[in-house]
Amino acid sequence: MIRAVLTRPFLADLGLLLLRVFTGSLLIHHGYEKLANIENFADAFVRPLHLPFPILLSYVAAFSEVIGSWLLITGLLTRFGALAVAGTISVAIYHAIITAGFNIYLLELLGLYLAAAVAVLACGPGMLSIDELIARRLEPDYTATAESLDDLVSRTPGLSEVPVNR
Repeated sequence: MIRAVLTRPFLADLGLLLLRVFTGSLLIHHGYEKLANIENFADAFVRPLHLPFPILLSYVAAFSEVIGSWLLITGLLTRFGALAVAGTISVAIYHAIITAGFNIYLLELLGLYLAAAVAVLACGPGMLSIDELIARRLEPDYTATAESLDDLVSRTPGLSEVPVNR
C-alpha cells in the first residue's frame, strides 16, 4: 500500500478522476434527455440509420449513457462504463457522418467523449476509484503467503534440502 502511494504519480490518478467525473457528468444528461422522449429520439437518430428495433435500440443508447456515466463518475466497474459510453458514442459518430458529413461542429464533442471513454478504457480508473478499493480489498497478502510457504517447506521432509533461489 505504502509503496503504491509513494511510487505512483498522484497527479495522473487525479487526472483520471477528473476525466471520469467530468465526462460522466457532462454526458449523463444526454441519456436522460433520450429517456424523456424516446420516440422522438428513435425517429430522429435510429430510424435514419435503418437499424432494426429502433425503440429498443433507443433505450439501449439511453441506458448505456446513463448507467455508463454513473459508472464513470463513481469509479465502480469503470471499464464497463467506458465501454458502454464508447459504443454509444461510436454509433453517434457514425450517425453524424452519415447524415451531415464531416461537420466539425457535430463531431468535436462526440470525438471528445469518445477519446475520454477510450482513455479510461485503456488506462483504467486510477487509484481514486471504487474499483481500486475493491482490488485492494481482494488482493492477497503476498508476504503472509510467502512466509506460510517457507514454513510449509521447512516442515515437509525432503523439501528442506532443495536449494531455493532468492
